[in-house]
Amino acid sequence: MSAPSQFLKGQLLLDSGDLTGSFFQHTVLLICQHDAEGAFGLVLNRFTNKTAGEALIADLPEALKESPLYLGGPVQPAALSFLHTDNFLPEANVLPNLQLDHSLETLVELGESFSPAKKIRLFAGYAGWSPGQLEGEVKRKSWLTCPASLDLIFETPPQQLWQTVLRQKGPKYRLLAQMPEDLSWN
Repeated sequence: MSAPSQFLKGQLLLDSGDLTGSFFQHTVLLICQHDAEGAFGLVLNRFTNKTAGEALIADLPEALKESPLYLGGPVQPAALSFLHTDNFLPEANVLPNLQLDHSLETLVELGESFSPAKKIRLFAGYAGWSPGQLEGEVKRKSWLTCPASLDLIFETPPQQLWQTVLRQKGPKYRLLAQMPEDLSWN
């Protein structure tokens, strides 16, 4: 019997309530890559208040110009990443049928292709951890973990994602889900 993996690729990380006052307060991150070299993730529930067309200096297909641009994390805020899904992505690298890409050329190709099942989410910046850093943060209980799903990533309204996932984790987390961003509101 093999030991469970210590790596969190394909998992969601949720602020456990210990990240008050930080960039990561009330965030939900998707861990896209995690191995002995470190981890890479994208915040799923922070907006930049810009569309892709406003933020990117590129000739984007009309279908992408009005797409919201999310703030993937505090590292390299000018770096582009995007998640996309479709009916069948045989080379998906995050979850089954979920691909992480960074190429503007690939983004344009996706925007020009037609598929009623295709979904794309664009991010500026990312969250990154050096070797062992994320494992230490999880061990200190800064983060809660939960399996990711395409429904949570693409169908749950981002502004409700943190609360929704906490409620799904069970009654123990419902009080945390009701915690206001500013504790002085209590």
